[in-house]
Order: sequence, then C-alpha cells, then structure tokens
Amino acid sequence: MSSQTQSGGHLTNDDAKRTAPGLRVDLRLIADKINAGTRVLDVGCGDGALLNYLATHKDVDGRGIELSQSGVNACVARGLAVIQGNADTDLSDYPSGAFDYVILSQTLQAVHQPHKVMSEMLRIGTRGIVSFPNFGYWRVRWDLLTHGRMPITETLNQAWYETPNIHMCTVKDFVLLCDDLGIAIEQSITVDHNGRPTPFQGSGFLANLLSEQGVFVLGNGI
Repeated sequence: MSSQTQSGGHLTNDDAKRTAPGLRVDLRLIADKINAGTRVLDVGCGDGALLNYLATHKDVDGRGIELSQSGVNACVARGLAVIQGNADTDLSDYPSGAFDYVILSQTLQAVHQPHKVMSEMLRIGTRGIVSFPNFGYWRVRWDLLTHGRMPITETLNQAWYETPNIHMCTVKDFVLLCDDLGIAIEQSITVDHNGRPTPFQGSGFLANLLSEQGVFVLGNGI
C-alpha cells in the first residue's frame, strides 16, 4: 500500500520552545503529536528527556528501551520505566497493539535492520513516530562535493569514525521505505537548519533538499 504524506503540524517552533523548554527540536515536535493519557514506548530513549516530559505534562503511561547503560541509569534516576535492550532484537518480545505510540527519535540510522524495526514498531503500536537526520540536506551534499569528506552538521555532529550511525538515509529514502513496507505516512514535518518546520511535503524534492531532519507520524496502512 502506498504511503500518503501530509505536511505541517499545529505546533510552531516558537510555541514548542515555550511549551517544552530544553527538549531537542524533534522531541518537541514529537511531544506535540502525543495525546494525553496514552501508552507510549520510546525506543532508543537516551537519557529519558522525552519520556520525562510526556509523563510530567501529558500523563502518559510511558516505557522505554535504551541500549546504553548510561542512558538507562539516567532514566532510572528520573524514575522512568526503562530497560536496557536492543531495538534490532528485543522489540519482538512486546505483544501486538501494546502501545498507542512507539517512538524512534534519531535512532533509525543507528539500528542494523531499519526495515525490521519499522515493521515491529507498527505491530507493537497503533502509530509510530520517527525522527531522523536527512542525509539529502543541501549542506551535506555541498560538504561532500566541495571537501570530499563525511559532513558534520547540527544533527550529524560526530566524526565518521565515532558516530553510531550506520544506515544514513534521505527523506526520499524514508518515504520509499514506508511504501515498500506498506506503512502509511499520516503526517510529515521537515525541519530546517534553524529548527523551524518547513512548508515542504516529506515526499517532495524541496523537502529532501532543504530539510536538515524529518519527523514522521506513521500508521499501519489499514
């Protein structure tokens, strides 16, 4: 089933900064898409900043899975229900339909089997929300063209030999993957270098060229 893409969101970047201060821009946009009182699984939840915000401000029943021990420790220190686990292997342990939302923020590019993780997300949750850096961004292309080296940007901020990213993709690549998996794109938000949502649809040429990162709300296509 082909994905259908809609652009935009009802939260502006300035609004997001006021309502979720201290959160990374993609996490602010993700938080806006989560309804209060829902069940949430955050895959690759890091230090638990998003889960903590959702629990505090939206009364969600939040759970997390994080690979790094330091991340798990930070989450536990905040009183969050987070376990150490691997998205590539451990999502199969969760029952189908256990969550309203499954979140994958800046993690897709670090997993070994992105297509499998995406499919598991939409099995476990009614909706998935994914954010990732866009390797098709014009600054990335320009850096590769002019310097011939792997670029370093706000969202790709580590040297190639230190980064956990192993499967970089573009916005267009992601949309095509959703098509291949029969996952419906219910909403897309593309974000520019200054952290502002752009007016471009996630499947379009300009979105692929001018957005530094993307945030996508996904459904199972049924």
